Amino acid sequence: MIMDTIFENLRTLQDILSQKITLEHDIQEMPKILNAQEELLSRLKKSFIEKNQEYERARLAESEYRNLLMDAEHARERAEKNMDSINTQREYEALDKEIRDASDKEQQYRKDLQVQERILLDLDDQMRQSAALIEQQEAELVERRTRIEAEIAEKQAQVDQLLEQERVVTPDIDAEILFKFERIIRNKMGRGIVAIKGGVCMGCHMILPAQFANLVRQGEEIVFCPYCSRILFYEATEQGEEDFFDIEDTGSLSDLDDLEDEEYEEEEEEEEKINVDYDE
Repeated sequence: MIMDTIFENLRTLQDILSQKITLEHDIQEMPKILNAQEELLSRLKKSFIEKNQEYERARLAESEYRNLLMDAEHARERAEKNMDSINTQREYEALDKEIRDASDKEQQYRKDLQVQERILLDLDDQMRQSAALIEQQEAELVERRTRIEAEIAEKQAQVDQLLEQERVVTPDIDAEILFKFERIIRNKMGRGIVAIKGGVCMGCHMILPAQFANLVRQGEEIVFCPYCSRILFYEATEQGEEDFFDIEDTGSLSDLDDLEDEEYEEEEEEEEKINVDYDE
């Protein structure tokens, strides 16, 4: 009955490993949520820096236009004051042109200054919104990180408990079999040991040769399914399986190739008959 105990331990271990693998997957995936939010926060900060640089350029341009406007105003005012001291028509015409040019520049600089002031106001509003959003994201990130770290710690504690349970049920099982068993469970959606019923593997639902099925039925050693690699154990059906497990009638694993060859030869004979009938 030693093998019965080993099979029972393997079924228990299957549940333990399935839970452990799920928890380990969660522990691995949960930080990725933080990574996505950290990337979003990084993009927000980068955008804020770019907006701040744009704001500084606009501020310098606004200051430059303000100085140009002041210079144009002073030039116009000086020219207007000099109108009282002119003596000739030529002086008048030259001074009048100077006043008009200074006035035109003054109007253009005032327009440019108004444009830059609107740009500054708009950028300042955008930066305020960005700063508020960054602050909000940072607070949410801290809260989420704290929550995820707590969840990871909880799941890790569950993993540690499962490891203790695993050590209880594995002392009598060969280390190589344990390694294969865990790998199978990881690759086969949590199922590493399945029953064989009516000569059929309940994992991949493939019909097994009678010689192989009888080996499983004897239960004297651990046997892996040749198709899906799961560990097999015998489970009787209601109808009974005495006839099915007649080795002489059903053959062995090597007969699978013979059966395929016979089917292939029958298909060729059928094709030859069809071709003969067609020619006639």
